[in-house]
Amino acid sequence: MTTDPNLSQPGHNRRAGDLGAASDSTMAGTLEAPARVSTTTYYTGPELWLHRLSVLAFVFVCATVGVLLVVLPWVDKWSDNHLLAGYPALQGLIASPFIRGVCSGLGLVDIWIGFWEAVHYSEEKKD
Repeated sequence: MTTDPNLSQPGHNRRAGDLGAASDSTMAGTLEAPARVSTTTYYTGPELWLHRLSVLAFVFVCATVGVLLVVLPWVDKWSDNHLLAGYPALQGLIASPFIRGVCSGLGLVDIWIGFWEAVHYSEEKKD
């Protein structure tokens, strides 16, 4: 193993790759981040439980409406019902695979939004 003769000379500036104990102590002051004061507020007490219940209700409603929008357009009663009996043009439009697919797509988006909210649940207050 060979040593670099330039490192043992006094007054020699170290290269960037040759950081030693002396340079670690001098650089430590420059790398420290300033301390930050946390201003995050959290829900507490009854307010916390109301927030939890509202998120739970939102997730439940999103999942329920989403599943209904995914499944119902493909059921026969979707287009063959008494509400559309007097409007054959609208009945044909509602029965088209494109409209059914759009409704199912919106249902999938609705399910995604509900589960996104559940996964990213936070007890921080958002001002």
